[in-house]
Formats: sequence, C-alpha cells, structure tokens
Amino acid sequence: MKAITDTRRVFMKKGSCSNTLFYLLNREFGHNKLPEESASDPLAGGLNATGHQCGMLWGASMAAGAESFRRFGQSGRATAMAIKVTQHAMKSFISRTRSADCRDIIGCDLTTKAGMRKLMFKTIMGGFIYSKCFNLAKKWAPEAFEATLEGLSTESADIPVNAVSCASETVIKMGANPEQTAMVAGFAGGMGLSGNACGALAAAVWYNTLEWCRKNPGKFAYANPIANEMLREFKETTGGEMLCEKICGRRFNTIEEHTDFIKNGGCSKIITLLSKKHQL
Repeated sequence: MKAITDTRRVFMKKGSCSNTLFYLLNREFGHNKLPEESASDPLAGGLNATGHQCGMLWGASMAAGAESFRRFGQSGRATAMAIKVTQHAMKSFISRTRSADCRDIIGCDLTTKAGMRKLMFKTIMGGFIYSKCFNLAKKWAPEAFEATLEGLSTESADIPVNAVSCASETVIKMGANPEQTAMVAGFAGGMGLSGNACGALAAAVWYNTLEWCRKNPGKFAYANPIANEMLREFKETTGGEMLCEKICGRRFNTIEEHTDFIKNGGCSKIITLLSKKHQL
C-alpha cells in the first residue's frame, strides 16, 4: 500500500478534510491543482456542513476525476471512469467507517443548534473532532489512493464512451474548462450513483467558490457566503430535500441509466438553477 506519511501535517495546513484528500491524491499522481483544491473547502462537513458525504470523499472523487481526465481526455469515457473510481473510493471508505456521512462519523448533526453545541463541547474537551478526523484521514488517505488506482485499472473497453454526469453538466454551464468538468464527474447521482446528497449542488458550490477565491485572494474558501445562498435556493426548489434518490425519485443502477436520465431532461430545472450567476 502506498505510504502517505504526512497526512496530519497537511490536514493542519489545509484546514479541511476535502482539501486535504484532494491535495494528497493529486500529489501522489504528480499533478497538484492548488486553486481547485482550495475551493473544495465548503464540501467539508458533509457538503457545506450539512452532514452528508464526508468531505474526504468529495476530495478523493475530485482527484479521481482529474486523473481520469489526464488518462482519457475530454470524453464520456473519462466521465464514466470518474464515476467508477468514485464508487471504488466510497466502498473503501465505508468499509472503514461503516457510513459515508459526516454526521455519522463525528456523531453531530451540524444543521441543528444542538448539534453545533455538541460539536463545540466535544472540540473543547480535548479537540475531539479534529483528532478523530485527523486520525481517519491518516488511515484512509493511503487506502483512498489504492482504491483510486484499483478503479482506474478497470478495463476501459467496459466503460461507456458517451457517459454524462449531472455534476459535470452543471459546471459546464457555469464556464468550467474540460479538466474541471471531469473533476466533478464522479459526483453523479449523489456521488458514484449512490443516491446521497446532490452531486450537482456540490459541483456548483465548488465551482462558485473557485470563482469567489479568484476575486478574494488570500481568504479561506470556506468563508464563501455565496455557498450558503446557493444551498438556500436549492432547498427552496427541492422542498428541503438534498438526497439525489429522493429528488429524482430513483437510484441509478448503471452509468447508462444516469446518462439517459440527464440527456432526457432529468434534473434540468435544478441544473439551470445551480448554474446561474450567484453574487452577493
């Protein structure tokens, strides 16, 4: 297994679990993308502190997407590979944690005042949360890299060549370049088609934060106020729902099913909402 020995130091420097895993896996592939990595900060805490998929998964998925682009270029095959690799990473993560969700791992619901008080109490009492997250990142980072390599070794002939990702379609409308589009491809269908929190929402928050960071150099990306506004508008549109399988009324069993759904107008209203210009 690949030895990644400085995870805790990197975590302390980067400040978020999503940024840490995105950076570490990119580094192992030899291609860091610092602006894009920093913009992943709001994905920590389970997507803007909503407690859904752990930020480490969002970061690892983005690194997988970046490597898929380097190997397959601007293509549906790169999109499909990013989804496949994300599935491998999720399987590895859940085998260690028993859950993909931040709230289950840290034992706090960050969307409630009671949950925030619980978080603050645990943190004050010996840095519980950071210690737990540091330790998890240290253990899973090398496993995440191995899972990514395993996923990338999938026979490319078995990968759909015309795959589409809801997350990629969203950032394309926002102005993302082909590499950035591939970075979020694995978010499709609630991340790796798992039906969890909306991948298009996560992709839009990330790309908007990337743009916000360019206009606010030196500021911590988690401070992007527009991310909260995007989340508010999203919930208004979905009736407060964030889970892909509930919004779509189904879970996608294959990449082809998800591709057909999006090509036939599925989630078009949400994609249009998320891709519009957001300014505060």
